[in-house]
Amino acid sequence: MVLSSSGLGYLVLIQKIAGSNPARITNFDLNNSLKDLRMLKNNKGLNQSIVFDILIALFITTLIVSNILSVKIVQFSVFTFDGGTILFPLAYIISDIITEIYGFKQMRRLIYIGIGMLALMSLALFIGQHLPSDPSSSTNQKAYTDILGVAWRIVLASMTALFFGYFFNSYILAFLKIKTKGKDLWLRVVGSTAIGSLIDTVCFSLLAFLGTISGSDLLKLIGTVYFIKVATEIIVSPLTLRAIGYIKKRENIDVFELPHLRLRG
Repeated sequence: MVLSSSGLGYLVLIQKIAGSNPARITNFDLNNSLKDLRMLKNNKGLNQSIVFDILIALFITTLIVSNILSVKIVQFSVFTFDGGTILFPLAYIISDIITEIYGFKQMRRLIYIGIGMLALMSLALFIGQHLPSDPSSSTNQKAYTDILGVAWRIVLASMTALFFGYFFNSYILAFLKIKTKGKDLWLRVVGSTAIGSLIDTVCFSLLAFLGTISGSDLLKLIGTVYFIKVATEIIVSPLTLRAIGYIKKRENIDVFELPHLRLRG
């Protein structure tokens, strides 16, 4: 029997399912079962990608919610930080997981998607802010403007910081993975986050708040936010490493690829 490339692909799938024992696939009617195999293959693909889909959803949601929270400056004892700091470290953890398992290119693609979603959110909020409001709800309109009114300076600061911070975090993690041949995961995860978070925090704070708060408060803000991000990464690193190990085993994937300092390719 001559098999097409599609048939060969399904035969490989059958062999993976049946194991290495040829007797288990004897009398298997390939031609009459292609439809069932396509369904099986599609379901298998869905099962493999569900973890990646969840990580993407978490990453995008974290970015959007963090940017909404960032309009609030929090004073807690001697610490000063923007409200987005309470959630934003989760995005770096997810970034580490995706880069370590699925590779630099997948994370770079997600960075672009994240920037696009932030732009869409900002545009939608901006349009909503300027839509005609009900005269009887002037108080609600003021509350909307105060909380969700788009400050384009913060939006641009966030997008710029997101690009450079996450890009270099992912780049360093993937580069060190090649150099260490996949070893020293804890050092790679924490080290890349320390550098990426520094770039992200300094970039966002300067672009968003320079000139609006005093120099001493700005330095305090940068120091506090950076400390919280790195401390969170270190504290949850045991869970991060366990999650990486579990997903690698479940998905049967562990990408090694040399990253490049270019936007695509």
